[in-house]
Amino acid sequence: MLNLRTVVMLPLICGAGLAFADTLQLKDQAAISGKILSEKRDSVAVDVGYTVLVVPRDNITKISRGEEIEPPKKPAAPSKNIKPATTETKLATESRSNFYVAATKPAPERNVRDLVNQFGEAVVQVRTPGGLGSGFFINDDGFLITNFHVIESETQISVEVYLQKNGQLERRTCKQVRIVALNKFADLALLKVEDKDAPKFKHLTFGVPDALAVGERVFAIGSPLGLERTVTEGILSTKTRQMAGELYLQTTAQINPGNSGGPLFNLGGEVVGVTNMKITFGEGLGFAIPVEAVRYFLDHRDAFTYATDNPSNPYRYLQPPSRTKQTSAEQ
Repeated sequence: MLNLRTVVMLPLICGAGLAFADTLQLKDQAAISGKILSEKRDSVAVDVGYTVLVVPRDNITKISRGEEIEPPKKPAAPSKNIKPATTETKLATESRSNFYVAATKPAPERNVRDLVNQFGEAVVQVRTPGGLGSGFFINDDGFLITNFHVIESETQISVEVYLQKNGQLERRTCKQVRIVALNKFADLALLKVEDKDAPKFKHLTFGVPDALAVGERVFAIGSPLGLERTVTEGILSTKTRQMAGELYLQTTAQINPGNSGGPLFNLGGEVVGVTNMKITFGEGLGFAIPVEAVRYFLDHRDAFTYATDNPSNPYRYLQPPSRTKQTSAEQ
């Protein structure tokens, strides 16, 4: 009986002894914990509980005595309140305002074909009696960005939307389109689709301005000359092309009449600019409004609110008061 008890108690005693043990740090970043039994000039003997190891001095970088070893912690049980991953939780690299989505760090690069299939549905064609342009949704409630010059002096606006159904694109015309805000000097306009049966729209994400580099590949989607859903690719030629007192992105991606108001993407599928003009007597000289200017317009949209009684200007200027004629009691 005595021997049986000794055998049974041995693991418990060893385990208790290892709760406050010595540690040998080895050259390969490994460690041995136990009780040092003896130290010689060329080796150290360590009791690790189930056996005794003799470690050569050449393999030891540091000896720490009497370090407490914490017992391994059991993995925490999964909380019942944890919800499965959703689209919201997957957007760890994005910051969501109440109005649009902006990336906080660049998305990984992908090929243009996959990006067009994923985000092309958010690009629309904007039509007016005087012409057409492009635009894109910034949220699923139907708010979209285009150029001011696309809808300038127009109030009858329609939007051609291309919805994916059963692997194919279905054209849909939205005719109830309201002008929300205008900035003539930045050439930006904010519209909203208000059709009663309008679905939730796929929208785009704004990119990180500082992450954009000259020479980076970009691509545009729009409706040049009315050819809807046309994709053109190029590089970013410069980020600071000054024209008429404003700074623009210059790109070799082909921009033509009808592209105006469409998005300029990076290879992460994020919007880095809004295409708005080109030099007609040159090739590969397209321009886009930088994304930081677009975000400034959206963040201050209340200052650019469109007044229905003054369709040519985002502001309503009242007539100054006329000078009151004085009447003389003596006359």
